Amino acid sequence: MLPVRVVKLGGNEFDRPAWLAACAAALKVVEPVVVVHGGGQAVSALSLRLGLRVEKREGRRITPPEVAEVVEMVLAGPSNRLVVAALRRAGIDAIGLAGVDGGLLTARPAAGGLGHVGEIAAVRVPLILSLLDAGLTPVIAPLAPGPDGGLPYNVNADDAAAALAGALQASELLFISDVPGVRVGGAVQPSIAVDEIEELVGRGVATEGMAAKLRAGARALEAGARAARIGDLQLLAHPVAGTAIVAPAMQRA
Repeated sequence: MLPVRVVKLGGNEFDRPAWLAACAAALKVVEPVVVVHGGGQAVSALSLRLGLRVEKREGRRITPPEVAEVVEMVLAGPSNRLVVAALRRAGIDAIGLAGVDGGLLTARPAAGGLGHVGEIAAVRVPLILSLLDAGLTPVIAPLAPGPDGGLPYNVNADDAAAALAGALQASELLFISDVPGVRVGGAVQPSIAVDEIEELVGRGVATEGMAAKLRAGARALEAGARAARIGDLQLLAHPVAGTAIVAPAMQRA
């Protein structure tokens, strides 16, 4: 089969139908892809409506069990459905999945005291490949049960995308949102070396969600993905758009 890209879509843009439609049209050109999506804004909105606290630490949601139930409800429900519908309107044969479906993803508890939050322990690669071979585009909500089942863990979507990209030996992992890349001193950087990431985080240059993306991209490369970039929809049209996460020897000028 052709090399596979893993594309993570930022959920904060899902209330903009035109953005999602443009993204779907652009994805049509770069198939085959595996899509992973967030939905944090919708999770926060429903949590507040239910009287639950919304708390984050370094870009990651603090998730007691009652919030984990909201995460499951939103990500496996309306957020997933929005993405699948947009892709299908663009002519992509998309299928919506959560990590629990078919044992697609398995998680273990994550460290850090964030509550019912997990990190990906296993990816059922043959299932994903069989879907791609059938001409289907998996659209994956980042929820994953532990080995014994139960309430699925809330897995950061950037981390889930990185785990999938590594397991699939993806040709590229793309983190797509509405920002053109990683800015340092006001300028978008063409590349950031893996060994620069913690310095940027420590200086406060990369914070919250951007820090999470940089770290996830580094983990994807370490796990076997061939490339990783952060940016906006231009990532799908131009091979050097956005900010590449690279090994030091590969840093772009």
